[in-house]
Amino acid sequence: MNIPNKITISRIFLIPVFLVVMLYPFDWGNMILLGAEMPVTHFVGALIFIFASTTDWVDGYYARKYNLVTNLGKFLDPLADKLLVASALIVLVDLQMAASWIVIIIIFREFAVTGLRAILAEGGEVVAANMLGKIKTWAQIIAISALLLHNIIFEMVSIPFDDLALWVAMIFTVWSGWDYFIKNKAVFTSSK
Repeated sequence: MNIPNKITISRIFLIPVFLVVMLYPFDWGNMILLGAEMPVTHFVGALIFIFASTTDWVDGYYARKYNLVTNLGKFLDPLADKLLVASALIVLVDLQMAASWIVIIIIFREFAVTGLRAILAEGGEVVAANMLGKIKTWAQIIAISALLLHNIIFEMVSIPFDDLALWVAMIFTVWSGWDYFIKNKAVFTSSK
């Protein structure tokens, strides 16, 4: 197994750590950061999430630069992204920090595109993420990070950046999902 794939697997292994920090009833108290108060567990969870999210860029860059792109990596990388994002979004719903209907739309799209990729893979086609899919992923990461950090940067000026970012993430999620299905509609029209 090459280094990019090991980095991807480490991202998957960080998910349970994130979940334990966010959901286990630790009482590490609260902290004040840039004038906003938040539980220490949310700050630590946000750092874990942000670190895990940045490994997505690292493994992709390393794989492309050293020609280590593999079908395993093409499979594991989007899977790791989806698991990390879905886990964080579900935690945010559980903590009543994100609207459940938005999270359902985002997760529904991820399942639908994963199903489409599975159908395409049966035909021997491995679909790598396109630019719209990458924008969608980063929009989700920014929104989740802002929510986990209790909107600390924008709280001082009373801008609901975290909520706006979640809406933007949902829009890009739906748009990129629609794009995948439009570009690959032949798989459905050619089926018996």
